[in-house]
Amino acid sequence: MCGILGGVWKKADNSLEERVKAALLTIQHRGPNDSGYEITPLHDSRLVLGHTRLSIIDLSSAGHQPMYSQDRKYSVVFNGEIYNYRELRRELGALGCIFRSDSDTEVLLAAWQYWKEASLSRFVGMFAFVLFDHEYGTITCVRDAFGIKPFFYNFEDGNIIFASEIPAIKALKNSEVELNWQRAYDYLVHGDYDTNEQTFFKDVLHLPPGHIIRYSIATGQLTEPEPWYTPRIEERAELSFADAADELRERFLTSIRFHLRSDVPIGAALSGGLDSSAVVCAMRHVEPEMPIHTFSYIAKGSSLSEEYWADQVNQHVGAHANKVVVSPLDLIRDLDDMISVQGEPFGSTSIYAQYRVYQLARERGVTVTLDGQGADEMLAGYSGYPGQRIRSLIENGEYSRAIRFLRNWSKWPGRSIKWGIGSTLGQFTSGKLNDSLRRLDGRTNIPEWMHEGSLRDAGVRCENTRRQCPVDLRGRRLTAELSASLHQRGLQHLLRHGDRNSMRFSIESRVPFLTTKLSELLLSVPEHYLISDQGETKHIFRAAMRGIVPEEVLNRRDKVGFETPERDFIIQNSDKIRGWLKDGVQLPFLSSDRVLREFELIVEGGRKFTPQVWRWINFYRWHQIFLG
Repeated sequence: MCGILGGVWKKADNSLEERVKAALLTIQHRGPNDSGYEITPLHDSRLVLGHTRLSIIDLSSAGHQPMYSQDRKYSVVFNGEIYNYRELRRELGALGCIFRSDSDTEVLLAAWQYWKEASLSRFVGMFAFVLFDHEYGTITCVRDAFGIKPFFYNFEDGNIIFASEIPAIKALKNSEVELNWQRAYDYLVHGDYDTNEQTFFKDVLHLPPGHIIRYSIATGQLTEPEPWYTPRIEERAELSFADAADELRERFLTSIRFHLRSDVPIGAALSGGLDSSAVVCAMRHVEPEMPIHTFSYIAKGSSLSEEYWADQVNQHVGAHANKVVVSPLDLIRDLDDMISVQGEPFGSTSIYAQYRVYQLARERGVTVTLDGQGADEMLAGYSGYPGQRIRSLIENGEYSRAIRFLRNWSKWPGRSIKWGIGSTLGQFTSGKLNDSLRRLDGRTNIPEWMHEGSLRDAGVRCENTRRQCPVDLRGRRLTAELSASLHQRGLQHLLRHGDRNSMRFSIESRVPFLTTKLSELLLSVPEHYLISDQGETKHIFRAAMRGIVPEEVLNRRDKVGFETPERDFIIQNSDKIRGWLKDGVQLPFLSSDRVLREFELIVEGGRKFTPQVWRWINFYRWHQIFLG
């Protein structure tokens, strides 16, 4: 786990090296153990490859980057882990490759030397890397299938700049960064972020998950992002539930074994829910003697607390439990740091719990943690995606079954018939009809605290596009939505939260659910294996984990997760927040006076509390930190 940066400058001035050094400092937390950079003159350009290292596998200096292939044809800067590097190393050794280190980075280079882009499908891991071909003068930028590891880039006037985090992009750019108005609108009005290649900074882009771009130094041409991985969602109807559960169990345990490979201490983030509990219990199952340290956020005195469930799992596996309790004052104290670390606005204060969990892991001397992220998007978790499932049944002509499903689904805690019907209607509506339904719920595309004219003049699309699923497969609407959530939207902001929060404390967060072998299996099973006709989410996974996870946990009907009592935090700190909002931001499309008036009504109880409040606070503070 590391940080990478660099680029190609056609007309580099004498300040380039100082900018590179400054940029490396902005990502030093991602790799405090080592750093390095090279500036290479090529044609009339300069190529920069820079790296900061968090030593996880092969702690020696042999893992230093930039690293060269054995034949010196390739050099690379790499962020991530290749968990199956030992297996690949043996395979490459049989082909005649000689290794000088035990580093997975050297395995990546050797794999590329022998298999080129075909090596990507062989990797089990998380990665973002830039590889320079010295013979052809090209750089290749790659991001893993799920986008676990970040990759930002900027392309202007034939120059390309890339980095693991946006502050490094800012340090490397010759010009100032500007606000992307479209992303600001999407976030403030619709809570939409990290769902496409656009960032909150104009002309700074994400490389999409599972994509690759190439840049020619000689021509200054950059290719459009191309997918190197495309998920398959066709149904394997011949696969019985029992066989699918057995296969899922084996693939999950294999993934856990891979993710436990480390030369530094390992622990796990434990919320108390099924996903993180399964990770911890599987760790014990595959490593009976391994010391396990768990790290949990506890919402003391709140109905959101899951301490009881975390205790059950800790007792079951004999783990060393580490817990953190936070207060509203803690959040205010750390808020600016968390906003700075995240780099862009985010959805709620719930990620503060995660921030503190990683801080606790660092304090306890743990460098690697396993996390349950991605399971909900893979297994139809959360509320079970009722609208998509019902639409699949309707499209398959199973009308009675759809009605029975809705009735059974609505009986679970936190659900209702009304919610299920609304979710289903949302599947069959779009455009103006969808906007009309939103207005009935008190929502609008142009709230009173925004100036429509300024937005329209700037070419901002004032509409909600987040609902539209980019994958269209009749009768497999649930599976299509899960596939989109895993690889195109939904999961991306959660992975961003986890990456930035963990790296803030130089922790490598691993996500064993997110392997292509696991996702391809689960995207191929009949939809009722994922959410049963009785409305049980993660149906097949619960079956697969029998005998590994305690029955009490498997049979839970509620789930809270890493949530904080956000309303209490905000109301109790309303005086300080009011000052932030009064300072305002000078943007033509935003009326700070009206935002403040709305906030006062909510604090006084005249308006209901909604996630909108946090989005105001977050955007204002973020803008003041990064663009103020």
